[in-house]
Amino acid sequence: MSDVKWIKLSTHMFDDEKIRVIEQMPEADTILIIWVKLLSQAGKTNASGYIYLAENIPYTEEMLAAVFNRPVNVVRMALKTFESFGMISIDQENYIEICNWEKHQNVEGLDKIREQTRKRVAKHRKKQRIETNKDSNDTGNDDVTLRNATDKELELDKELDKEKDKENNVVAVIVSFWDNNGFGFNNIQAKESLLKWLDDSNFKEPGDMIIKALEIASASNIRNLRYVEGILKNWENSNILTVEEIESNGKKPKKEAEKKDKYEDMYDDMDF
Repeated sequence: MSDVKWIKLSTHMFDDEKIRVIEQMPEADTILIIWVKLLSQAGKTNASGYIYLAENIPYTEEMLAAVFNRPVNVVRMALKTFESFGMISIDQENYIEICNWEKHQNVEGLDKIREQTRKRVAKHRKKQRIETNKDSNDTGNDDVTLRNATDKELELDKELDKEKDKENNVVAVIVSFWDNNGFGFNNIQAKESLLKWLDDSNFKEPGDMIIKALEIASASNIRNLRYVEGILKNWENSNILTVEEIESNGKKPKKEAEKKDKYEDMYDDMDF
């Protein structure tokens, strides 16, 4: 969560037709205050317009009522109003997203953060080049050293570019599968959490393992992040690190099948 100190509010905010309609509703002033509080909360979360208490913990109506210090019935009415007016969206896991967040967020500030990230990457690549040159200097021949250093820089650039392209392709495949198979197109926070497995796992080909877990979750009709991560954690704990090992260990590990039954029973009792 980045430290966002302020958000944008348009001076024409109260000229909007939706706001005018809300002003004619019961508890209009409280509903409008809740709207501004939602915008402020989204700024604090700084997750592309999403609002949540912590990773994997969405706000409930009762929690928002406590945070906003407003009656829960008014908070509930406000959320339904905002959703029906297309001002927010609430996905199947109850994550709230401010629609058209770019109208409210400090886009220039985000651009600045991205530029700082780009500079850090450039600095890292420069450091790698310096280390490459240092190794080349040990040869004792200036002409050969310079030529070798340049060649190694080019090779390093090519390898970094290949890795970047490969990573981008893997990310695109995972996001496409998630979006096109009913896991929640607007649940950006869940997708970001899933993509962390590309860097923070022991899998030999983490992208293939994530796709395999998504396929199992989709086939089981349990399309949510917790179930997918449960599959991945089970594989890690069982030291199953490749798709080939999954297939050689049978259709699914016993623990995973038990977890599937548990989630199916849970979802049978829920009304979506």
